[in-house]
This record gives sequence, C-alpha cells and structure tokens, in this order.
Amino acid sequence: MKSIFVFDSMLTPKIITFVYWLMLLGCLVSGLTTMFSEFGGGFFAGLGIIIFGAVGARIWCELLIVLFKIHENLQKVANKSE
Repeated sequence: MKSIFVFDSMLTPKIITFVYWLMLLGCLVSGLTTMFSEFGGGFFAGLGIIIFGAVGARIWCELLIVLFKIHENLQKVANKSE
C-alpha cells in the first residue's frame, strides 16, 4: 500500500491491462450484436468489428505500455549515473 502513496511503482500499467480486457469484451459484444441484429450491417461487418477492434485495442494498449517501459528504462539509466 505504501508504494501506491509514494509513487515507487506505477499503477497505470495494471489498469491498462484491465482496460484491454474490457475493450476486448466490448469488441466481442459489439460484433456479435452487429452480426445478429436486424439493422446491424450483417455477418461480415460484425466479424470485422471483432477482428479489427481486437487488433486496434491491442495496438493502442501496447503503445501506452511502451511509454511506461521507456520511463522504467530511463529510471534505470538515471540510477546508474548516480
């Protein structure tokens, strides 16, 4: 608990992982709704939402994680020079 209040560890990467799983669930529900609804756009539109939504969510979350990895590596370099 102390590490959260003094910023020794980053909390956001853990939140990003949770958000990624929520986004995947949202893509799946949205795609299935599109596939099987009367005015949704059809089977292939729903399949596209599932596939491209999952890939897009993965790319977006990976880009955010890369920022935190850069931060960690910069901290290591800064600590070496001390």
